[in-house]
This record gives sequence, C-alpha cells and structure tokens, in this order.
Amino acid sequence: MFGIGIPELVIILIIILIIFGTGKLPEIGGALGKGIRNFRKASHEKPDEIDVTPEKDQSKDADKNEKISGSNN
Repeated sequence: MFGIGIPELVIILIIILIIFGTGKLPEIGGALGKGIRNFRKASHEKPDEIDVTPEKDQSKDADKNEKISGSNN
C-alpha cells in the first residue's frame, strides 16, 4: 500500500495524537467516516444524476460576442 508499512502508520498515528490530542480524535474520525461514506455514495450514483457542468449566462456570451465582432469591423 504505497510503501507504507505498520511502523510508518504507528508513527503517523502518534503524530496525530500529539497534534490533535485524544479529545479531538473522535470528531476527526467521525468527519473522516462521513466523508468516505459520502464519497462512496456519490461514486455509486448514476453519472446522469450528477450534473457538474456550470450554467452559462447566455446574455453575457451574447454581449461578449457583440463586443468582439464590433471591434473587428
């Protein structure tokens, strides 16, 4: 798994414990679990249900085209 063994994972966990303390670990674990759950849920949805294309404002595009065509004349 990416060249990370048990000793490296233990060191990472110790550093996380030092940085966040034992009080924050349940919150961090819960947030991480929710994030993973939402990611898996989104990855199993149909692609047509997910619309990530931004909506274009047609009036802005028309204004830009007018300015460009008007400056070329």
